[in-house]
Amino acid sequence: MPSILRRLRRTEAMRSLMRETHVRPLDLVYPIFVGEGLTQPEVIPSMPGQFRQPVSSLGILAKTLQAAGVGSVLLFGVPLTKDDNATAATHKDGVVQNAIRAIKDATPGMVVMTDVCICAYTTHGHCGVLRGQEIDNDATLPLLSAMALSHAVSGADVVAPSSMMDEQVGAIRCALGHDGLSEIAIMGYSAKFASGFYGPFRDAAGSAPSFGDRASYQHDPANVRHARREIVQDVEEGADILMVKPGLAYLDIVRLARETSDLPLAAYSVSGEYSMIKAAAEKGWLDEKRIVLETLTSFKRAGANLVITYHALEAARWLNDC
Repeated sequence: MPSILRRLRRTEAMRSLMRETHVRPLDLVYPIFVGEGLTQPEVIPSMPGQFRQPVSSLGILAKTLQAAGVGSVLLFGVPLTKDDNATAATHKDGVVQNAIRAIKDATPGMVVMTDVCICAYTTHGHCGVLRGQEIDNDATLPLLSAMALSHAVSGADVVAPSSMMDEQVGAIRCALGHDGLSEIAIMGYSAKFASGFYGPFRDAAGSAPSFGDRASYQHDPANVRHARREIVQDVEEGADILMVKPGLAYLDIVRLARETSDLPLAAYSVSGEYSMIKAAAEKGWLDEKRIVLETLTSFKRAGANLVITYHALEAARWLNDC
């Protein structure tokens, strides 16, 4: 006699009825690289199907995403000019600032999130101000605050500091409140690990460090308790959304974050995860649609409310066809 467990998965209709975890297009956040000075999309070789987008293309892209049910984007700027002080990061007509306005003009209902980090804007490629070959955490905080303010003034709904400087969320929350922008949400990169999965992203954003690595200010992949402390600190400093990055190899941290706080939680399925799936699918070794939807389900099952993924548009279309 079949057990009750088998009876509940006997048919597709029964399996659908019993399904505990669901992924919706609205749960997906689409990251976009915006290239300053571009006149047409530029292929990113290490991320098949992804492009550095010109500001002029963002309205059409945003409408396409919205039509598929994707309601939010996360913007990364690729500026033309870099210097030691990341001057272009706070310019009112900077690449991200113009991108925000372009998307909001085309799709006022789109939730626009912005990355707040100076690595792509500096000649050295590190996420903080340098003092010799060390990162000056405290000297970086005013710069991150000014960058976040410029994004907020341009129309961003959510600013997301990824520099992993201590007290960055608190500094930005204070700056936003001081300038009458306390309604702007902050998504903390609360558990961002010093991972090998970021390689294609650094190629896309031109943000690889010119020396050393980022292990002194990103989490050691071996540490769980350290990540919990950072999560708690971001909550205390005023974060509205928490994030775990990368996603797939850190599902235990996604679960930890969910058990630590009731704040909305995002998992970032990063560039290396995307490119591995794409490469295997191109070889015919994996069924891309099946693997992507299974992976997205795993993030939701672990406790994430949102998934930041380069597969967002494709996945939304697949979900709409289900």
